[in-house]
Amino acid sequence: MRARWLLRLSLVFALPLVASSSAGCVGVDDAGDVEDASDAGFAGGKADGTLADGTPEARGVLALVNDRSVGVDELDVAAGLSARAARNIIARRDGADGAPGTADDDAYGDLAELDAVPYVGPAALAALLAHAEDTGRVREAPAVSVVFSPQPAATAHTRRVAEWIRGARRSIDIAMYSYSDAEIGAALAEARARGVQVRFLFDTASEDRKLDAAGRAASKSGRLERAGIDVRWVNKILHHKLAIIDGPRDDAAHAHTARLVTGSANWSYGGAQVYDENTLLVDNAGELAVSYQREFDRLWAHARDFALDAETAPALSTVDLAAAGLDDADPDAAAHFTSANFTVQAGGTTFRIDRARTEVSDVLVAAILRAERSIHVASGHLRLRAVAEALAARKRARPDLDVRVYLDQQEYISASGHAAQLAELEACLAAATTDARRWSCTSRDFLFSKQVADAGVALRLKTYAYRWDYAYALQMHHKFMIIDGVDLYTGSYNLSMNAEQATFENVLHLGGATYAPVVAAFEAEFERLWATGRAPDRLAALRAQIATATEIPLVFESMALSWTELTELRALIRAHCPAVDSDAYRDDPAAHRTCPR
Repeated sequence: MRARWLLRLSLVFALPLVASSSAGCVGVDDAGDVEDASDAGFAGGKADGTLADGTPEARGVLALVNDRSVGVDELDVAAGLSARAARNIIARRDGADGAPGTADDDAYGDLAELDAVPYVGPAALAALLAHAEDTGRVREAPAVSVVFSPQPAATAHTRRVAEWIRGARRSIDIAMYSYSDAEIGAALAEARARGVQVRFLFDTASEDRKLDAAGRAASKSGRLERAGIDVRWVNKILHHKLAIIDGPRDDAAHAHTARLVTGSANWSYGGAQVYDENTLLVDNAGELAVSYQREFDRLWAHARDFALDAETAPALSTVDLAAAGLDDADPDAAAHFTSANFTVQAGGTTFRIDRARTEVSDVLVAAILRAERSIHVASGHLRLRAVAEALAARKRARPDLDVRVYLDQQEYISASGHAAQLAELEACLAAATTDARRWSCTSRDFLFSKQVADAGVALRLKTYAYRWDYAYALQMHHKFMIIDGVDLYTGSYNLSMNAEQATFENVLHLGGATYAPVVAAFEAEFERLWATGRAPDRLAALRAQIATATEIPLVFESMALSWTELTELRALIRAHCPAVDSDAYRDDPAAHRTCPR
């Protein structure tokens, strides 16, 4: 506490020095409220490290002024600012329409934006900080760590998740596409046995429920239910890979101590030890905990019971998260969900798509189009027209921009295949007689790898076989994008219209000083991926082996190849193994990992 009072005093005592060029600069107005000169700044305070962006104090001040429930009266009366300083802060935040929570809102992203508000300087900042402390907004900064797969079992994300589950005290809410990890299963059963409330939204439950009684009991969903865990499913594909541990389901204050897990990796052996993946583990991020809790609560309230025995009503969260006062409080973090594209009736369990909404796609396109230095994309798929066209457009507009895209080899399409899909699109559009049908033509599955490469975007595909197959695929399963080295977008969302309008997904946006270390970690991961198998002699050695070996390899060590390199490699394999495109090889790739010469 002494350090905080010293901080306030240093800011107040610095006031005459910072604003000495402004006549009549005082720390209070005629009514005794705190106010600075109209153009006063507190840059000096930040320059000496007294209050820096990303610190708990700076985050607390920004949380206060960005809180939509905070109005002029609170800043004027409770915080002690002058009325005009308070009005200016709120007017800048709420936009031209003067209403919080509307499209023209402009949350403060850093202290400099707050500093630019007229009559806000060192004295006002000190008052805002004091009120942020008094209202509990100055807290430990969020702690974010990331586990990149593949990893050995001892350091895999599944081990970390199991450890967090073992530490749960009150509640665990999980929304998961694929889960099979035995250690996590044991940790969940142990948590339930010690009284932790566990709710599990499980995509697999929609299939497990179709089994006979014995099969249902033995299924993954059945084993969870037998451990006392309530398992439910939704009527659309649930592609989340997230957990909220000790979250704000029944007390908004728990948001600040909740633990959040999200990312691209399923809780499986493949996700942990085989595929390229990421899993984020987040502590002390109250705003994000509220966002993810709200997402889980909405899906849970409209889910269907797996019901190993008799159906029961779902145990719903009891806290009103809309009144928690945390929305938009963190300017450096935001969560986006495709659930915004779906409607559901009160009390219903049938989600329906709103074709007019493209929530996450719009966020990603906007980020791409504002890039000034670099765009780095690592994604298992690239089948989303809006994003592919935005990447090409930004590269055309700024040829100097470092735009690189790394995909799984599933996204490769030959020149003839690309020509065929273009012809199919043109035929579809020519036959379309309504806007809805034209939309259907342009939103259908389309492989954009060649089109993006032809636009000048540097593109590589993680290549490990002539023909992709689950039996041996070492998939590039990441789903992240980094803009200008400072803004990270990552989550469960594949770049496809299927992800946008057929599945429940999440994308987490992190930036700013608080999250700079984790963004840097993703940048390093991207560079590692981009260099996969790029040793000077690796591709040459494989080509020589294909040309001379008795057994021609059709599955091989992973390499990041350009579209041209992969096209040439495939042509070489076909030249030495004409049977590779026969029905036998196509129908059973796992049985044909080599080809006799």
